[in-house]
Amino acid sequence: MNLSTVSLGTSAPNFYLQDVVNRETVSLQTFKDKKALLIMFICRHCPFVKHVQNEISQIGKDFENKSLGIVAISSNDPIAYPEDSLESLKEQAVEAGFVFPYCFDETQETAQVYSASCTPDFFLFNSERKLVYRGQLDDSRPGNNIPVSGKDLREAINAVLEDKPVGTNQKPSMGCSIKWKVENKNFLNR
Repeated sequence: MNLSTVSLGTSAPNFYLQDVVNRETVSLQTFKDKKALLIMFICRHCPFVKHVQNEISQIGKDFENKSLGIVAISSNDPIAYPEDSLESLKEQAVEAGFVFPYCFDETQETAQVYSASCTPDFFLFNSERKLVYRGQLDDSRPGNNIPVSGKDLREAINAVLEDKPVGTNQKPSMGCSIKWKVENKNFLNR
């Protein structure tokens, strides 16, 4: 899979990543009993993520006792962006009150196979782990004075949990680009 081929209906690629808080390994199997799975590519330094971080945390709390698995993944190069280092991500998870695993994609392979392009980037999969939503959290952006609501993502989550179709008119997420390591920048040229 590359940036030009990710589409609705795509199967979720597996991954094995370590949670920055408890160091446990997280994979698709971790969420095998969940009806839906939300994978979010986020980081600590990005102003777009900072803008929506409280809503991301609230979504975790609001759906904690429902059949939604959630995992956040940071894939940025921590050498170029020290604020996205393992220890800093752990601080972010604790400070934000994340109730879901937050993993560090050190090799950036997970971001590559998911064709993640920015932070935040949201991927919602159904019970068959087919992609049903890849879009924005909502219309709010830093400085546009639209309140953060999580409207678009919440509607998609609720549709999956209620066995309803997710609309295909999805607005792409906007944010900072994934900060690729020098050796992975060729991925963007495929």
